[in-house]
Amino acid sequence: MSITKEKIIENGKELVSTVEEKIEQGVEVVKETLGNVARHLPLANFAKHSTDTYDIEIDLPGVEKSEIELKIEDDYLIVQALRRTKKEINEEDYYLLESSYGLISRSFVLPKDADREKISANYEDGRLYITLEKEEAKKARSISIK
Repeated sequence: MSITKEKIIENGKELVSTVEEKIEQGVEVVKETLGNVARHLPLANFAKHSTDTYDIEIDLPGVEKSEIELKIEDDYLIVQALRRTKKEINEEDYYLLESSYGLISRSFVLPKDADREKISANYEDGRLYITLEKEEAKKARSISIK
């Protein structure tokens, strides 16, 4: 059995094809995994930055208000929520019950000029609105010229 240049090239092409196939399969697994992780992370927006406040909006659809915890630890504002979903179908010929349960969490570094005593939050229609007031001495103000 002799090894020819053509045989080496053919084997190389087969190997490259197999490697490309495996890479594509791996990319699909990564996409699916990251997609699953992303479904559990609440989207957050630093909605507004005014002269007196910082405003954060966090999407928490399907979460009950009683399942949301907002706390300050060191220099972080931490939002944690428990999401529970249940889908039940009870038909004559089959029964289906799908449920999921999980803790979701986001942390934000508190701005240095945020007043830790003046943080408020409101939850409506699956969205958490957080307002961080600036310290009085750090608020923007106009200075009159005499």
